[in-house]
Amino acid sequence: MTHGPSRRSPSTAWIFPWAFLAFCPLSLLLYALHAPAIPVFIITFLGIIPATSLIARSTNELSLRTSTTVGSLLNATFGNAIELFIAIFAIRAGLVEMVQASISGSIILNILLLIGASMLFGGMKHREQLFNKESAGVGSTMLLIAVAGLSLPTIYQIVTGKSAGVMSQAVSITLAATYIFGLFFTLFTHRHLFVAKREAGDAGPRWTTGRASLVLLTSVAVAAIESEVLVNTVGPLTGTINLSEAFIGMVIIAVITNVPEHIAAISFGLRDNITLSLEIGMNSAIQIALFVAPILVFVSPLVSGQPFTLAFSSFELVGLVLAVAIINFIGSDGICNWLEGVQLVAVYAIIATAFFFI
Repeated sequence: MTHGPSRRSPSTAWIFPWAFLAFCPLSLLLYALHAPAIPVFIITFLGIIPATSLIARSTNELSLRTSTTVGSLLNATFGNAIELFIAIFAIRAGLVEMVQASISGSIILNILLLIGASMLFGGMKHREQLFNKESAGVGSTMLLIAVAGLSLPTIYQIVTGKSAGVMSQAVSITLAATYIFGLFFTLFTHRHLFVAKREAGDAGPRWTTGRASLVLLTSVAVAAIESEVLVNTVGPLTGTINLSEAFIGMVIIAVITNVPEHIAAISFGLRDNITLSLEIGMNSAIQIALFVAPILVFVSPLVSGQPFTLAFSSFELVGLVLAVAIINFIGSDGICNWLEGVQLVAVYAIIATAFFFI
């Protein structure tokens, strides 16, 4: 999914991420000096902002050379790269509960907060917005499959009291295969269903392919380094402030790792291109559930003695079911307004509040 470059001049449009680059070396310095966990976590969080912003900019430049569908996959894939880095480092550190919460939190956030914010801000500017019901329907069905795949190992472990490790591996293979077939459906056999409009007034790419690729790879590498520092501060942080691993993963980590998608999706909503906002949110959630989570199931034994499984907590499972149910209902008529955006954001706020009190 593509998004046109900002209408502001390059000097003002991207001064924000560049200005925050100083936090990257500062976070590494504080971490090396064993500074208190809270300032290290905050500085590292600010250091990830320029990396995620530059990921969004470089994927935007590369997306302008592709179809809108391929562009949306670029946005989702490289946005979720940060999610994958943090998850692998956290599993290695033994923070499996936080990883499970961040996986479910990212899915819920992309479905409710990202799409809801896009509908809200877009609806404040445009009375009603139309979107592609066919592509939304395919995405909704994939999300239902994702919920089935993530819920059954959870129910199995709750009912039997046995580990869902082997079952998670079997389900992960099925989920990953479904994701690959879904890509083939989207990109080849039925790509006509996913055609979204480009804006006629948007300029073409401002960066060369080489420059965009270099910035993308560099920003992903910086994000990986900052992700490891961030994860290493979580343990001391939970001992300093009264926040659980589940809340940190479900809300804080999920927000940090989904900044690029939010930037792109909200900008589309403001430009009356809500179809692209929906596809970014759904593609990101689908990719996390059907691809990132299965990867973690098989990678976890290689990096940690504590395996990652698809057996989530009851609260996480309820949150996933609620999120998928409401987006299926709202996305069924092909039209949206700002109130539906408020409703999606409200459900996310309720779920996040519940996790705060767990």
